[in-house]
Amino acid sequence: MAEIVTRLTGDARFGSRLKGIYSVCSAHPWVIEASMRQALDDGTPLLLESTSNQVDQYGGYTGMRPADFVRFVHAIAHRVGFPRETLLLGGDHLGPNAWRHHPADEAMERAVALIEAYAAAGFRKIHLDTSMRCADDPPRLSDEVVAERAARLCAVAEKAAERAGLRERPVYIIGTEVPVPGGASEELAAIEVTSPRAALDTVAVHRAAWQASALDATWERVVGLVVQPGVEFDHTKVVDYDASSAGELSHILDDLPGMVFEAHSTDYQKPEALSALVRDGFAILKVGPAATFALREALYALADIEDEAVPADARSNLRTVVERVMLEKPRNWEMYYHGSEKEKRLLRTFSYSDRIRYYWADAEVGGATQKLVSNLERVELRENLISRYLPNQYWQLRRGLIDGSPMSLIFSKVRDVIGMYAAACRT
Repeated sequence: MAEIVTRLTGDARFGSRLKGIYSVCSAHPWVIEASMRQALDDGTPLLLESTSNQVDQYGGYTGMRPADFVRFVHAIAHRVGFPRETLLLGGDHLGPNAWRHHPADEAMERAVALIEAYAAAGFRKIHLDTSMRCADDPPRLSDEVVAERAARLCAVAEKAAERAGLRERPVYIIGTEVPVPGGASEELAAIEVTSPRAALDTVAVHRAAWQASALDATWERVVGLVVQPGVEFDHTKVVDYDASSAGELSHILDDLPGMVFEAHSTDYQKPEALSALVRDGFAILKVGPAATFALREALYALADIEDEAVPADARSNLRTVVERVMLEKPRNWEMYYHGSEKEKRLLRTFSYSDRIRYYWADAEVGGATQKLVSNLERVELRENLISRYLPNQYWQLRRGLIDGSPMSLIFSKVRDVIGMYAAACRT
């Protein structure tokens, strides 16, 4: 595991201190800052990833292209005092996913432009995800087709990095059994663990595709394989990691020198499950919705405190604003949340898939959020109120670990999540 951490970070010091690395997939500035504060306190590198939905050559749902995201993250790092040399940027699910409703040729051409933009911007870790079928594809893609498309994108990334004059070339993650980004949309009963044979076949087919594309030297930088260890979440429940079910899969890493498993959808796993995943070879842990879920919990807890501490005519009414905007602009949730009106209302706020995260950048929602923070900065946040709505942060305040300001409470709440991943990855 130390070798992989060293290859990801380019620094052997971290490889000797870490047995895994967590990847924070979020474009929210407060989640990113909280993650940087966690890594600063731990003295570790930080891997931040943007997804192909968040950031692409057209701007994605954040309005940022890859180079914009780099500048955005670097600006936060400068403000926080986080050293750039220990900041790693990755691209998640890079491939034709966003354009899969188009014919394969068109979708792949757009994926080529996507990969070029990410590689040229200096993203260090690239997840090549060509597992999804496009409009004119058969119902199920063969591993050979997936691997051929992934190799094509890898070649594009290599040329883009070379043209950009980058000193360090990207490392790559591959895999055909890739969980749906953001969690399952339907209720889950059980999750089938990737079979050892399927994992080995996937690597063999990809290696052959790399060889056919004259990418033999680049294969040395394929450091991770996405597999399904049996973890997932849907809107209301979590499928927990069962080490006994993944034991045979873990053992094949002995046959894959220089590679580890990358575990997606590890959001909401118990701390002991995260540690077990790293122990069993899932050395790259992805976290996304769980971090913004914690952010939402913090903001809504602060909104409850605002109701207690601020006159009614001066309040932000954050929860009301968010609900109204989500109803007025339902594109980001209506295809995913089903049931009665009451059930959909609950899911809009509390779903584990946390599709409310798409709305924090909305102008109205952002304005209400800032008003909430400003309102609470002007009043005394009594510790007994903090105890009522943010009990863990109450004890951190009592111990002198945070100052009790609204932003310290928000960062602390997000770090409740990030800290579990950090602990799981330490030796």
